Amino acid sequence: MEFFLSEGRLLKVGLTGGIASGKSVVSEMFSALGVHIIQADAISHRLMQPGEAVYAQVVRQFGRGILSPDGTVSRPKLAEAAFGNPPRVEELNRIVHPAVVAEQDRWMEQVGRADPFAIAMVEAALIFEAAVQDRFDSLVVVTCKAEQRAERWARRTRTDLASARQEVARRMAAQWPDQKKVDAADYVIDNSGSLDDTQRQVRKIFTELKAKAAS
Repeated sequence: MEFFLSEGRLLKVGLTGGIASGKSVVSEMFSALGVHIIQADAISHRLMQPGEAVYAQVVRQFGRGILSPDGTVSRPKLAEAAFGNPPRVEELNRIVHPAVVAEQDRWMEQVGRADPFAIAMVEAALIFEAAVQDRFDSLVVVTCKAEQRAERWARRTRTDLASARQEVARRMAAQWPDQKKVDAADYVIDNSGSLDDTQRQVRKIFTELKAKAAS
């Protein structure tokens, strides 16, 4: 399945990085500069609402134990089932990824029709792991130091640092190592410094992406 391009040359960019690397912060910076952004996580969250086909498949595969009392999918319970022992994350990905990619296709088509020379950026944690990197014209990888991941995860989930380190390590085990992603990327953003430093890197890459989109 290819992304639909009408007239013009929509520039398709994948933004990825390991858990708690700061992808969302970086995507917000790109958005502020005029880049069209969609988040794979937001798509998957919507597709796992009651009544959706993906919801039915996930519940059938993992059981009703992943549900909250109101019948919605409990993301912590699903994560525990997917990243537990034995890990079942591949089972989850086989259900969710095709549907998420199809939604990205539809979104790309809409962006391309509205502005054929736009920059459309997909923020997704598992671009390489899902083997969809060739769908993009350029790939941006966000990195940070290992301890920063744990600290950010602890703040986000309001857990202690030791638990955060354990959970980050567990989830990172299901992803490509940072260096492998860096080696495969067109652009790398080191998000281990200040926000101003990250912003400078984003602006530099944005300038290069704009030049590509205009060429």
